[in-house]
Amino acid sequence: MSDKKATKNWFARHAEVEAKKDIPSFSKRVGEGVGAGILVILLYVLYVVPQTSSTGFFTSKFGPAETFLLYVPAVLNVVTTAAKVVVSRKNMLRPLEAFGGVLFAVSFAWLLVVFPFDFSHFADVLPNFLRFLLLWISNDVAKVLMVLGIIVAPVVAIYTAILYVFVRRELSKS
Repeated sequence: MSDKKATKNWFARHAEVEAKKDIPSFSKRVGEGVGAGILVILLYVLYVVPQTSSTGFFTSKFGPAETFLLYVPAVLNVVTTAAKVVVSRKNMLRPLEAFGGVLFAVSFAWLLVVFPFDFSHFADVLPNFLRFLLLWISNDVAKVLMVLGIIVAPVVAIYTAILYVFVRRELSKS
């Protein structure tokens, strides 16, 4: 038995562990629910409020395509997080997570090219005593973070898709 374990690669062993944790505990599901709630609040505060109150964060380049590419990946992330609470099977949602990663990368790439933001106004929606939390984000810092997202999101999407296949294989054995 130990020889068999020794011949498995790291990813196969990781998939075995993930298969055993496919049904999350109640506390993990509650945590996912809280996470979904926090994501909704952040989406509202950082995207909806600046857009509806015309803070200057969104420039005249921010059109319908940019609106779609900003909101849809964020909403998909909220939906996926909330679905983890309802479905309570982690592996079932991995294809949706992988798709979300690809969508994030495409969105970041488009938004980086168009760059319809003015990050000098990013903190304007926060009360004065909290603005320091976002004041450090300049247009240049945002562009670097977007480039990192363009690089990391597809890698995570590929990893998630492969993990889905391996975990599904492990789950079918039991």
